[in-house]
Amino acid sequence: MNTCQTLNSLFSPKSIAILGASNATGKSGAVPIALLLDAGYTGKIYPVNPRQDRVYGLPCHASLNDISDTIDLVIIAVPAVHVLAALEQSRPGQIRNAVTFTSGFAEVGDAGSQLQQQLHAFARERRIRLLGPNCLGFINVRDHTYATFSPAPLNGRLPAGDVGMVTQSGAFGAYAYCLARERNLGLSFWISTGNESDIDVADCIQWLTEDPHTRVIMAYIEGCKDGDKLKRALSAANSAGKPVVVTKIGRTASGAQAAASHTAALAGDDAVYDALFKQYGAIRAYTIDEFFNVGQALSKWPHHAASQNLAIISISGGVGALMADEADDHHLSLPAPPDDVQARLLARIPFASANNPVDVTGQALTDLSILLDTSRDLLATGKYGALAIFLAAAGSSEALWPHLQELVSVLHAEYPNTPITISALLPPERITALQEKGSMVFADPSTAIRTLSRIMHHRPGKRAALSCGKEAVAQKTNVNLPGGTGALNEADSLTILKNAGIAVTPFSVATTKAAAQDIARQFSCPVAMKIVSADILHKSDIGGVKLGISGDDAVADAYLEILSSVQRAQPLADVEGILIAPMHSGGIECIMGVYCDPVFGPVVMFGLGGIFVEVLKDVSFRLAPFDQAEALSMIHETQAVSLLKGERGQGAADIAALADTLAALSQLAYALGDRIESIDINPIIALPQGQGVRALDGVIIRKSAS
Repeated sequence: MNTCQTLNSLFSPKSIAILGASNATGKSGAVPIALLLDAGYTGKIYPVNPRQDRVYGLPCHASLNDISDTIDLVIIAVPAVHVLAALEQSRPGQIRNAVTFTSGFAEVGDAGSQLQQQLHAFARERRIRLLGPNCLGFINVRDHTYATFSPAPLNGRLPAGDVGMVTQSGAFGAYAYCLARERNLGLSFWISTGNESDIDVADCIQWLTEDPHTRVIMAYIEGCKDGDKLKRALSAANSAGKPVVVTKIGRTASGAQAAASHTAALAGDDAVYDALFKQYGAIRAYTIDEFFNVGQALSKWPHHAASQNLAIISISGGVGALMADEADDHHLSLPAPPDDVQARLLARIPFASANNPVDVTGQALTDLSILLDTSRDLLATGKYGALAIFLAAAGSSEALWPHLQELVSVLHAEYPNTPITISALLPPERITALQEKGSMVFADPSTAIRTLSRIMHHRPGKRAALSCGKEAVAQKTNVNLPGGTGALNEADSLTILKNAGIAVTPFSVATTKAAAQDIARQFSCPVAMKIVSADILHKSDIGGVKLGISGDDAVADAYLEILSSVQRAQPLADVEGILIAPMHSGGIECIMGVYCDPVFGPVVMFGLGGIFVEVLKDVSFRLAPFDQAEALSMIHETQAVSLLKGERGQGAADIAALADTLAALSQLAYALGDRIESIDINPIIALPQGQGVRALDGVIIRKSAS
């Protein structure tokens, strides 16, 4: 049974019982009844309180068992210590769903956690879906179902709309409700999940994806317990063409992971969430203002923009230039209008700039047809995915106001799927009027450009992950991970990488001085010599590496020096030989790695390699597994891409081979799953275009027994 079917009776209940029902205004057991009655809820309402005869004029029941009907939803507004006893008075099968307002559960410590576990166990036994505890409940705006004790709706209700909002924080949820009302943003559902003993944000995103009245989803996330479920929900929304706008708090690093791995040191929680949102098509908003701007814009223009070309019209050349800078910062293009359009613009406004931005000058305020004619000329070309107009304080002009309304109405009628923003200083009633006619209004033109960039770059329907399962990936990658815990030595690590389809440098392991000389002669070039020991990860720190060695005598000397240095530094290390590989020159050093996140599983990293990787932190992340297209996106997110493409006479590197290698690494990581802590490949050399890549060093660390 899908999520929509299982949660339908929760979010669209035909009957509601309120445990702890009260006549006391403002009490958690009174507010939902008052809201339901005032909003015109058409289902049955059953107040439950053994100390009351009637609540808000409705007959009050002593217990749930006194209600003869099956109940779709029980609202729990009694103290935490009484919740379970009150529910136990119901009959098996009587309750389908419950929303628990009450605090005092897992959020307060061990005693509360025990109460929450008992509540969860009872709900599972009775097959009751549970929202909360410690939550503000939910509102089904269209059906007038106010299952909340938030006082926010008492001061004004929201219009019904197509935006579904879900938040883990009750306080933020109440705040967001008020902001939505202030912005006249219509919601389909408003949901607060609280402690998420059962139903979590991912369930709600899945529900909203399947809800026919919801086109846009806004989610405020503090954390996640089930990474796979959240991935499935975001993927479902993306595939359905329903954009998800996310605000995720906690952008600071959660602390270092294993010190032995570069990747773990760079991948904090926020980097993983950032990768998740990019990969699964969610739009991350970094401020509350952006959260609402983007959500509202997507509600107004749910179809993705035809292109990432932006047209700008400004009455100020300076502000037009500022808007152009902002557009460039956010990777929007500003192509010039065709020659015939430029000619018409200059005939209309001789002193204008007919490029893009189009500077219509102050003449647009005296000839009130200029703005509309110019806008229509630009949009008629079909070149532009959106239009941004700057009017400064002129929007308050009484003479201009009728024409501004006409401008928005006409353009919206002719181009209903093209985002159009007006940046001007306007009183609230005029802002509302223009937004109702089909535009969005901003006081700051830079904010307008940033908002447009977020929706213009969004591409719904993106395939987020490979369709094959873990078994198929494991078979494809020929994984054979030795048993045990801790690090593998470099030779074993490189062998596994090679078997997974990753090009590694040729190498052999010598266990005698003579064998080292034989191997070096076979390579016919200077060689690198490195200690082979699972106990030694940072080989160069203790003299365990020699580079550029050539000739039998030099190889023999290097062999003995490495063993001697290692013996002095780590006498108890288990040494398995010395790895010998040809030296490589040229190419670009990159780094690839894997960090096993406790919530989302293997996370793959890419960046510029070498000794500066942790200083520059020019890296990108994705959740495993993924394909070459996603890998290319990773590469293009880094500053390293300009180096890889070739600059100042330098040839381009083999970016396609890098992407193939990243995809192969992601499949290896996915196949190994929770058996590993990390994989590091540093450096991996990107050779000139057409010549592939070479992994020069690699280490795999298996998960510890703990």
